Amino acid sequence: MHAYRSHTCADLNKSNAGETVRLSGWVHRVRDHGGVLFIDLRDHYGMTQIIADSDSPAFAAIEKLKAETVVRVDGRVKARDAALVNPKIPTGEIEVYVTEVEVLGPAEELPLPVFGDQDYPEETRLTYRFLDLRREGLHRNMMLRSRVVKSIRDRMWSRGFTEFQTPIITASSPEGARDFLVPSRLHPGKFYALPQAPQQFKQLIMVAGFDRYFQIAPCFRDEDPRADRSPTDFYQLDVEMSFVTQADVFAAVQPVIQGVFEEFGGDRRVNPDWPLISYADSALWYGTDKPDLRNPIRMRVVSDHFRGSDFAIFAKLLEQEGTEVRAIPAPGGGSRKFADRMNAFAQGQGLPGMGYIFWRKAEDGTTEAAGPIAKALGAKTEALRAELGLGEGDAVFFVAGKPETFEAVAGRARMEIGRELGLIEEGTFRFAWIVDFPMYEKTDDGKIDFSHNPFSMPQGGLEALNGDPLKVKAYQYDLACNGYELVSGGIRNHTPEIMLKAFELAGYGRDEVEKRFGGMVKAFKYGAPPHGGCAAGIDRIVMLLADTANIREVIMFPMNQRAEDLMMGAPSEPTNEQMRDLKLRVIPKE
Repeated sequence: MHAYRSHTCADLNKSNAGETVRLSGWVHRVRDHGGVLFIDLRDHYGMTQIIADSDSPAFAAIEKLKAETVVRVDGRVKARDAALVNPKIPTGEIEVYVTEVEVLGPAEELPLPVFGDQDYPEETRLTYRFLDLRREGLHRNMMLRSRVVKSIRDRMWSRGFTEFQTPIITASSPEGARDFLVPSRLHPGKFYALPQAPQQFKQLIMVAGFDRYFQIAPCFRDEDPRADRSPTDFYQLDVEMSFVTQADVFAAVQPVIQGVFEEFGGDRRVNPDWPLISYADSALWYGTDKPDLRNPIRMRVVSDHFRGSDFAIFAKLLEQEGTEVRAIPAPGGGSRKFADRMNAFAQGQGLPGMGYIFWRKAEDGTTEAAGPIAKALGAKTEALRAELGLGEGDAVFFVAGKPETFEAVAGRARMEIGRELGLIEEGTFRFAWIVDFPMYEKTDDGKIDFSHNPFSMPQGGLEALNGDPLKVKAYQYDLACNGYELVSGGIRNHTPEIMLKAFELAGYGRDEVEKRFGGMVKAFKYGAPPHGGCAAGIDRIVMLLADTANIREVIMFPMNQRAEDLMMGAPSEPTNEQMRDLKLRVIPKE
């Protein structure tokens, strides 16, 4: 017999009754039923119930076992009585009567239990991640992640893509986040960077004559943490294709993503309709560029109803350039109590509040509009109601000002209204391509900078770059799903003169571009094909499939919210010898 096991803890069933077997695993829990001991023995594959009575030669040893001790047990398989069968596990028809037990790895008192679903502080869970990973839910998430990655890889190969690996140590590149820099020992005073994405390399692969590339790529960004984003590193499905339009990229990627969600989404439905929504429309309708289309509410600009009206607050505001009034319909929200609650929500999000109108049945049986705005608008209220398609029992909320000051909060209010009124379509994944992103944006200090990926082709080419930069749209696109950005990409700028002009508008002179992106500029001078691609976040895909809002629940060894590895003690202080080798010195904190 094998030194440790003849079967796994998921193998045995009634057909094995009478066999002598050997199992190894962790003591999940011990139950004492008055002279009869039961052990749930767990390994990677499953659970088997072990039993020992006072006649068993192993009884005394089992009595001393602590939870999470690693043991080897020998015993005889017995079929359970019909009334004692556990249908929830594959081995529920049997139990193993133990004759011998050997402790392979003793366990001390646990800082957090593996058995059960108790909530523990995340700091404790991350410090003892190796224990946390033994818990059923987290173990299941990691196995889901592994299967998702394999499925993606198989689907990409089946669609004619070839997998290549790109460097992990490279040069710094502006990708929209801060680089992690790596000092060079051989070149003192110079630094490598960990790649924010394989962006330049995958484009160079196209220039080199390869056609359909993909990679499950690690990416490194020194970012502020969020629940749906890792602050240090993440994995993405990286894709690039030659001789393609935007529509070709969508056609290649949609079957892969849709197939993965259909395969691993359980009983949740994947809506096959993936609309194309412009960035401007997405911001207007949903207040975000990653809309949750399970919520049917669309915001509308209703400024004309208030311009010159008796509702002086909005009428006066609309006299200022760049202002508007936007309506958030609330079907079924027609009560003052609900309106007050949503107004308080907006105030909690930093807005002065939201105006509202709601419609109710009047004493004479007709439908009447209620609220201060309705009184001020008078007859215009009916035209507003008709435009929004609302009626008795419905409401509408209003936000006003310059869109950049209220849009994000309006988007959150839209989702809160949808949740409160039960409008969210549950059990569904709804996707949308967000297209026509602006190429540039104005920074807080008034400068022009790239709003998205700097390597994207401007719509209209070189001619478009000779006008107002803030009006230039790029061949850039994102894929949103249920309120999360899953994919981001673009058709690339493969012409040197357009690339140099695009960077010039963002404040990068020719010398700096050639210094920082010399490889790309040089390569484009020797025949670059039109090409484009995208990247899909593996962590976020698995997070949605695992039905969790915390990305750390689907990463094997994540950092905490302060970008610290509590288990391994990173970041740590370097030794003096390491610093001397690198010719570096740390400036003390003030």
